[in-house]
Amino acid sequence: MNKIIEDLGKIGIVPVIKIDDAKDAKPLANALIKGGLPCAEVTFRTAAAKEAIKIMTSEFPEMLVGAGTVLTCQQVDDALEAGAKFIVSPGLNPEVVKYCISKDVPVVPGCANASDIEIALSLGLDVVKFFPAEPLGGLKMIKALAGPYVNVKFMPTGGINEKNVCDYLAYDKIVCCGGTWMIDSKAIKEGRFDVIEELTRNAVRKMLGIEIAHIGVNAPDNYQEVADEFSKLLMCENDVKPKSIFAGSTVEVMMNNFGTCGHVGYKVNNVERAVRYYQSLGYTFDYENYIGYNDDGSLRVIYFEKEIGGFKVHLVQK
Repeated sequence: MNKIIEDLGKIGIVPVIKIDDAKDAKPLANALIKGGLPCAEVTFRTAAAKEAIKIMTSEFPEMLVGAGTVLTCQQVDDALEAGAKFIVSPGLNPEVVKYCISKDVPVVPGCANASDIEIALSLGLDVVKFFPAEPLGGLKMIKALAGPYVNVKFMPTGGINEKNVCDYLAYDKIVCCGGTWMIDSKAIKEGRFDVIEELTRNAVRKMLGIEIAHIGVNAPDNYQEVADEFSKLLMCENDVKPKSIFAGSTVEVMMNNFGTCGHVGYKVNNVERAVRYYQSLGYTFDYENYIGYNDDGSLRVIYFEKEIGGFKVHLVQK
């Protein structure tokens, strides 16, 4: 898999945007980055597309900006000239795919059936766009296609929203999902990019599903007393573990110091995808210590390397 596509996979959601006026490119890109999605597929559906890509890539070089709805080799040239880092098309045009390969730019063509996938494989591709995803049968259809094509992964787009994105991303054959639900065209026209930022942030929250699991309290000298106090406060029972006592499910009283001040656990929908997402933002994880796995070998719990405010922080599978 190409490095750019891998990086998109770490982010998880690729905003698919149509820009009518190039002046909106910079504030829109800024809103996406601040909201937690530093990437975009700018569709060649308007005359402003090339200039919009140029503005985004020059103003935010760290952002993964690609060109979508690319139908011709000329559009490939226009996109690359503007600084696009990847190409996406709604269908599979062998001429366009071969041209992208000759230009050494990653291309993700649209595939709607097994025959399309066969052509993509013959061209040397292992990641395809499944479009339009929901009208074609959605995740059920992707799983059916993935059966015989075990080495193919998908970037579904079309009908994906906050209600079904987590279902798609939970499947290990999905690299990332393209979507438009965080791109409010009315807000863009009105210059209300704060709305885009909040919609983007909500999309990330939905993808991660992050919520508090428990707080770890260091109390090596009086852990039983502290646990009893929390249990009384929370009107719950103590659950004694080898190295701690849980007061209910939200407070873990440590028998030994763990973290400078303690630790905080957060539940997420999928630990491995959450790790990839946070890595795309520059966070690092402790793969040497305090790591746990599910029965299938996937990550169940992992700690960030850096403490925050004296607290060790970990992610845990819901």
